[in-house]
Amino acid sequence: MSKPVPKAIAPAELLGLAHSVIKADRFPVLATMDGDQPRVRPVSPVRTDGFTVFVANLRFYGKTAEIAANPKVELCYMDDGHNQVRLTGVAEVATERSLLQEIWDANPLMRQFLGSLDNPQLLVYRIRPTRVRFMQEWALEYHEVPLTS
Repeated sequence: MSKPVPKAIAPAELLGLAHSVIKADRFPVLATMDGDQPRVRPVSPVRTDGFTVFVANLRFYGKTAEIAANPKVELCYMDDGHNQVRLTGVAEVATERSLLQEIWDANPLMRQFLGSLDNPQLLVYRIRPTRVRFMQEWALEYHEVPLTS
């Protein structure tokens, strides 16, 4: 069996390829640190603006303390073709009421389970990207994706 040969990717294609993988994966995996132990879990982003990703959370979840202790996180997205995007960033709690209201209004599941935007358990993390990488299926070579278009 021969090793698969990845097709060449023009730098101008990377932005679109990365966005298409992000759009295709509804449940990326979020990595955090619990002391010296990495932790990963699938999440369902409630909003994505370019490469800035918003993730809802409840205060009693384990990732709350992990992110408070070390806000450096990574999201890993994969599409059906096994193309991958790794989004490295810093998580912060979003506090802008108008932004939170937009997220709330666009997410019926949040409304159903939490009852109110003012639910004291609700946190929404904004993950600001510091690095985005794209990899074709089995290529084992990451391509740096520009953070701006």
